[in-house]
Amino acid sequence: MKAVRFHEYGDPDVLRYEDVAQPVPGPGQVRIRVAATSFNGVDGNIRGGFMQGPIPVRLPHTPGIDVAGTVDAVGENVAGVAAGDTVVGFLPMAADGAAAEYVLAPAEILAAAPTSIPLADAAALPLVGLTAWQALFDHAQLTAGQRILINGAGGAVGGYAVQLAKNAGAYVIATGSPRSGEQVKAAGADEVIDHTTTAVNTAVTEPVDVVLNLAPIDPAQLAALLTLIRPGGVLVNTTVWMPAPSDEERGVRGIDLFVRSDAGQLSRLVTLADSGQLRVDVAERVPLNELATVHARAAMGALSGKVVIVVEALSR
Repeated sequence: MKAVRFHEYGDPDVLRYEDVAQPVPGPGQVRIRVAATSFNGVDGNIRGGFMQGPIPVRLPHTPGIDVAGTVDAVGENVAGVAAGDTVVGFLPMAADGAAAEYVLAPAEILAAAPTSIPLADAAALPLVGLTAWQALFDHAQLTAGQRILINGAGGAVGGYAVQLAKNAGAYVIATGSPRSGEQVKAAGADEVIDHTTTAVNTAVTEPVDVVLNLAPIDPAQLAALLTLIRPGGVLVNTTVWMPAPSDEERGVRGIDLFVRSDAGQLSRLVTLADSGQLRVDVAERVPLNELATVHARAAMGALSGKVVIVVEALSR
C-alpha cells in the first residue's frame, strides 16, 4: 500500500510517499481503508521532533491523527464494529497515523461516520471537534446563559467552539482577523472583535464566565485575559507550552487542555453534524501524495482553515 512517512525528524522535505506493508489488525483492533485524514498543527510539531517527550513516535512514522474511512478487517475480541462500517476516529498520537491507504485503530476509539457529508470530509471533525467539546464542557462546564470569550476563534477549533457554545445557549464573544471575521460571525458569535485593530481587554466591557484561549499569544496577554473573567470563572488554554494562569484571590481557575480520544463525545459531535446543528467546514482537499506541500505551507503560515488529505475519491 501507499503511505507518507518520515524516517528522521526535520523539515517537511523529510516526508516520503512510498510503498509499505499493509498492516494486520491485532486483538481489539480494526483495519480501516482510509478515505481521508487531515492536517493538524501537532503533525508538524511531531515531524519536526518537537514532541518527542510527550508523543514518542517510532521511526519511520506515518502522520495523520484524524481518520475517516471504512472498516475492512477486524481483529480478535472486537465488538460493535464490523467490516463495511464507515467510521471516524482520533487515533493514538504515538502510533502510525492515517496518511496511508490503510491504518490500524483500536476499535473502542471509533464512532460511526456522519451520513450527511462526504466520508472524506468527516476527517475534519475528530481532533478539533473533540478539543472544542472538551474545552467547553469537560473543563469550562459551560451552561446556558453564561458569557464566553473565545480568543482566536478564526481557526478550526474556534469554528467548532463558537457553534457548540452557541448551541449550548451561551453568549459568545469571539476574536478573529479581518480574514476570518465573517466566518466566525456565521458560526454564531454574538460579538466579533477584530484583534488586529482593537485591544480585546478594552472591547469586552462586561465580565465573562469563561475565556477559551486558542491563540498563540504571549504570557502577558494571556494573563491579561484573567481580568475579564468574573470571580469563580475559568480560563481554558490550549497553548499548552504556556501554562494557564490563575487568580486564586478571585477564585478564577486556569486549566491547560490536553485533548483525548473519546468515542462517546465524537458520536455526539457526529449526531450534531447530521442534525444540521454543527457545520463541518473544509477549506481544502489535497491528495495524499501532496501532503509534504501542506506541511511546508503550514510551516510558512500559509494555511487557512481545515485541510483534508484525501486518500480515496470523495464519494460515499
